Amino acid sequence: MSSAHRGRGVPKDYVEAYKWFALAATKSSPGKTRDNAIKGRDAVASEMTQAQIAEGQKLAREWKPGQ
Repeated sequence: MSSAHRGRGVPKDYVEAYKWFALAATKSSPGKTRDNAIKGRDAVASEMTQAQIAEGQKLAREWKPGQ
């Protein structure tokens, strides 16, 4: 696996990461997958400002399949 596939050498986008973790947390059934999504979301949030978290939440709410 290349470094880019591991997220190395590419810009970090915490807002997008938060959005995808939040979507995974809300769309997953209770269990390990959901728990991991919540942990990922919370870990990313710890690196973000309140404004960034609000933007990530907004993007997750507005996301539609196929976007």
